[in-house]
Amino acid sequence: MTDVTGAPVATADVLHTLFHSEQGGHEQVVLCQDRASGLKAVIALHSTALGPALGGTRFYPYASEEEAVADALNLSRGMSYKNAMAGLDHGGGKAVIIGDPRQIEGDQRTALLLAYGRFVASLGGRYVTACDVGTYVADMDVVARECRWTTGRSPENGGAGDSSVLTAFGVFQGMRASAQHLWGDPSLRGRKVGIAGVGKVGHHLVDHLLQDGASVVVTDVRDESVLRITERYPEVAVAADTDALIRTEGLDVYAPCALGGALNDDSVPVMTAKVVCGAANNQLSHPGVEKDLADRGILYAPDYVVNAGGVIQVADELHGFDFERCRAKAAKIFDTTLSIFARAKDDGIPPAAAADRIAEQRISEARLH
Repeated sequence: MTDVTGAPVATADVLHTLFHSEQGGHEQVVLCQDRASGLKAVIALHSTALGPALGGTRFYPYASEEEAVADALNLSRGMSYKNAMAGLDHGGGKAVIIGDPRQIEGDQRTALLLAYGRFVASLGGRYVTACDVGTYVADMDVVARECRWTTGRSPENGGAGDSSVLTAFGVFQGMRASAQHLWGDPSLRGRKVGIAGVGKVGHHLVDHLLQDGASVVVTDVRDESVLRITERYPEVAVAADTDALIRTEGLDVYAPCALGGALNDDSVPVMTAKVVCGAANNQLSHPGVEKDLADRGILYAPDYVVNAGGVIQVADELHGFDFERCRAKAAKIFDTTLSIFARAKDDGIPPAAAADRIAEQRISEARLH
């Protein structure tokens, strides 16, 4: 695999990840390199059975190319399932740019994003990109200068703007469904909710929860993100870190809203919450964690179901964005989450497995047609 100059960009470890990953079955993986701008990126298309692959662009300082490829594979597979469960006519794709977005600014960032846009455009519409961790609306405006298959742009440039608003709204609907299923009442009033990560999505989730009468505890690796919350809402409590948060006494709901892998062999055994429902992608660190949660009596709302509000928004942008139409679609996450819990109970399996079965069925039926 080479860049546009013919220089090799894939190590043996990267190739092993591509062809032997447990998250296999991908239709196409593109390794992108542009020496002039310093761009190194991976675009992974898991499935286009339901339509063009849709998923965001993550900008992150990966420790290795192999780690970046693995993340792209996992995230793109999750997008196939997310888009299927959201009822969208889109398959799953994801891109990752290797680098620290906080250190790449100005003309250098613009050049890098333009180069990335050219790679996305070269796929001819098989992949539609948007924002993700480390990328913002302004970045998508730049990418769109080279690629018309770009969503998450600013309203001034024909886009819908920040998708985190509806992502948080959808997660809140998933929490309401979890409360309905577990406690017989969709309200979070009087419940204690812990949020790990109060950045783009998490801070909007705080708004919904406080308006609904919940008490909130937060933590974030960035002090400024926590300060933004506590200055606005002095009643919000702060945990020292994620480990302290998940051990908080009396916690009813734990909401992972940062990076993936939050539910693992270390965190699950010490959780005090009875519900896990958050915005982060790929929360389960490995197969089997969903059973560990069920064995402990912890109800898990599958991440790619409840965090679909954002992708609902960016998909709608392709057809002329209407916020109220998108909000109505995102509100259906409540019913979808309840249906997954019901399927899980009927089949005697964890909710994550039930969601996978439903998504796989829709994708499989699309392939047959």
